[in-house]
Amino acid sequence: MRGVRLLAVIGLVLGGLVLSGRPAQAQYAQDSLAFDLEHVFDLEYAADPQISPSGDRVVYARTVMDKMDDRRASRLWAVNADGSGHRPITAPETNASQPRWSPSGDRVAYVASTEGDGAEVFVRWMDTGQTARITQLEESPSGLSWGPEGDRLAFSMFVPAEPEPFARMPSPPEGADWAERPDVIDQTYYRSDGGGYTERGHTQLFVVSASGGTPRQITTGPYDHGGAPTWTPDGETLLISANRHADRRLDPLNTEVYAVDVASGAVTALTTRQGPDGDVALSPDGSTIAYTGFDDREQGYQVTKLYVMDRDGTNARLLTEGFDRDVQNPTFTADGEHIVFRYVDEGSTKIGRVALDGGRRVVAEHVGGTSIGRPYTSGSFSLASNGRVAFTHATPQRPADVAVAQAGREAQVLTALNDDLFGQVDLGSVEQITYESSHDGRTIEGWIVTPPGFDASQEYPLVLEIHGGPFASYGPYFSAEVQLYAAAGYVVLYTNPRGSTSYGQDFGNAIHHDYPGHDYDDLMSGVDAVLERGYVDADRLYVTGGSGGGVLTSWIVGHTDRFRAAVAAKPVINWYSWALTADMYPYGVKYWFPGLPWNHEEHYMDRSPLSYVDNVTTPTMLLTGANDYRTPMSESEQFYQALKLREVETALVRVPGASHSIAARPSHLAAKAAHVLEWFRRHGGPTPEQ
Repeated sequence: MRGVRLLAVIGLVLGGLVLSGRPAQAQYAQDSLAFDLEHVFDLEYAADPQISPSGDRVVYARTVMDKMDDRRASRLWAVNADGSGHRPITAPETNASQPRWSPSGDRVAYVASTEGDGAEVFVRWMDTGQTARITQLEESPSGLSWGPEGDRLAFSMFVPAEPEPFARMPSPPEGADWAERPDVIDQTYYRSDGGGYTERGHTQLFVVSASGGTPRQITTGPYDHGGAPTWTPDGETLLISANRHADRRLDPLNTEVYAVDVASGAVTALTTRQGPDGDVALSPDGSTIAYTGFDDREQGYQVTKLYVMDRDGTNARLLTEGFDRDVQNPTFTADGEHIVFRYVDEGSTKIGRVALDGGRRVVAEHVGGTSIGRPYTSGSFSLASNGRVAFTHATPQRPADVAVAQAGREAQVLTALNDDLFGQVDLGSVEQITYESSHDGRTIEGWIVTPPGFDASQEYPLVLEIHGGPFASYGPYFSAEVQLYAAAGYVVLYTNPRGSTSYGQDFGNAIHHDYPGHDYDDLMSGVDAVLERGYVDADRLYVTGGSGGGVLTSWIVGHTDRFRAAVAAKPVINWYSWALTADMYPYGVKYWFPGLPWNHEEHYMDRSPLSYVDNVTTPTMLLTGANDYRTPMSESEQFYQALKLREVETALVRVPGASHSIAARPSHLAAKAAHVLEWFRRHGGPTPEQ
């Protein structure tokens, strides 16, 4: 009953009396086995599974919710490919990530930190368990990559730049308590969501001895060289993707593949086209480079394709002609004749394999489970020399576990990280649905989640939950937020309306310069399709969504009054103001709109929910992180104040310390769901028994 008690208490969070006594066909789940807010802190999931070169062992990052520090914490665990020998390899007090096997498989390098210490590179000898810290850094390293002989490691790291004083200031007298000096900003990108106001400097490549020593900086200059570099077999060159163009700040997608000489730091461009070139992989013999990208047409959504070229950048050719899905993380097989990659197909993440002659096949399905707040597609994999793949395996009832698979063989799940929790907790059932849009008959896919103990002869309230992006996709995956809504007694519908990825370029690009648009019709048609099933109360419909889903929630209440209440999380309300305040403004203006806002004011405002606020009668809550720079708090405040001026019932929830990724901290994930449920309860939703 702990979840029922907690939800009842949270009813007081927004102030005022907790409403009670409303007759309802479906109440908050009263069974003590229902998934509740406190269970959020019990969740675990696997991430970044790295299989040994021989394919007999997997090291992965086991992520848990630290209830005392209210953070996600990651420890490294190892498991044999047959499921045996599952054990930790880093200490409980160490936060560790990015495990990478040495070429011979005798060691694992990783990045780790302990409380009070910054992140460093460590190496563990897998036969003895001996561990050595091999760096002493001032910034956090990322993108670890072993040299071909196992004697060196490359990584990327931010290098601060010494700021020059902008104005001459008098010096304070000794012992004086003067105010801090003003900050002068002249960078295009001067703040980032989740990172705050950025420090001056750039990300550079480094190489360090695998036995420890002083890292040597390889790249220099006013460019960012992030990501994981790829070594050539001779150990003389690193292949990277970067944007080193003069107009890189206002042309953010125009990356190239570069070869960096390890000895001299000389950088040579291997690609030149307009558009992104990244995800670099190299064949074992060093003759062929694989990379992903597209010819940039400045559209909102463009499918990322797989290319190969010779080591010197010549003879580039498209390898996935006719494959209308985004290709990610290409990796050559040991024979160099195939490339294994990740892709998302109709909301489901898969691992595929393509031959250099273009033939394709599926290696593994049910990949994902690392996005536990909402049911976004996700997941990762690694490849061994024997062709075995380790990947994050997910289902609608479980976050990510570790699994292994080989082409033509059934996958084997090696871990069961949440069986102790879900062995005693009832979850809502997830069912796939397809229906036709009222706009043009286009087929739309979605998923219905029904409450535990669901009875189709009863009527339940419905929550329409809308994904963000907008170029992203939901899938048949575990979602803490959705399961909390189901446990509270709601049927939940989430869908992939037009604009969603994983259905091809035409489907995703259907909202280019037209968002929000007919994706609204797709969503309303989904609600109608569920209503036709007869178990939803048409008088108790609710809607919520975050980011792009918050945009659509705000748009919906300005275009229909069929919903009893709405919660728009981290929305854009005014595209004109968003374009001039968001951290990604050069990208947004270039790819989502026909031009600059002052030259296209009518277009920006026609697509803004604020323009339709006069139509809103639905009680609407706004919920945004106080440190959100992707969809700044000022967006929510505009809608809140507009609704107040119109005397429409509203509330503004500011989540202290939260960025756009509200659910990054476990308590924030729980708080978001709790406030959504309470707002809906105050407007006719299910009421918990006291």
